[in-house]
Amino acid sequence: MDVSHSNDLLERFAFDTAERSEHGIICGIDEAGRGPLAGDVYAAAVVLPEGLVIEDLNDSKKLSEKKRELLYDEIITKADAYCIATASAAEIDEINILNAALLAMRRAFDGLSVRSALALVDGNKAPELGVPVKTVVKGDSLSASIAAASILAKVARDRYMKDLDIKYPEYMFAKHKGYGTKLHYEMIAQHGLCPEHRRSFFKRHTV
Repeated sequence: MDVSHSNDLLERFAFDTAERSEHGIICGIDEAGRGPLAGDVYAAAVVLPEGLVIEDLNDSKKLSEKKRELLYDEIITKADAYCIATASAAEIDEINILNAALLAMRRAFDGLSVRSALALVDGNKAPELGVPVKTVVKGDSLSASIAAASILAKVARDRYMKDLDIKYPEYMFAKHKGYGTKLHYEMIAQHGLCPEHRRSFFKRHTV
């Protein structure tokens, strides 16, 4: 491990330690899947124990799929509590993607078996959780708890999209995970929209 990587890693855990010293038990919350054209939006909430350091823990977008899978297993084994929750494509169409992402975050927080005194949330939008919330821009790079949540949400959503690929093989969801790639648009042009597509994302398409 190079020195800069090691320093960044320790700073993520130090960020959380400072928040714990002020507030007590904290959780990290992040979402995955706001941008895709299809599928649920996912969120995860994680409570990590004081003193734990997980090697290579980082923003899920900066990790390979293999590394995310390994870290996923380590996080769910070592966390004091975690919960992964979703909001459906129908809910996204009904209340919009931002509100659906915040709803998924709230469901993840509510599903924790350990109650936290503070929630650290990635980004600049705060869900209503009934406890103090601190939004952290680029939090998945700055906070170990948020980074852990980002990995759980990302891995869980990718697994879900692979399941959708089995259910709707004509859309090749396993390849593009629902994002608006050239391949995905080609499959939509051929087959139309399936029940898992977010209708509100297709203003120019006939539903």
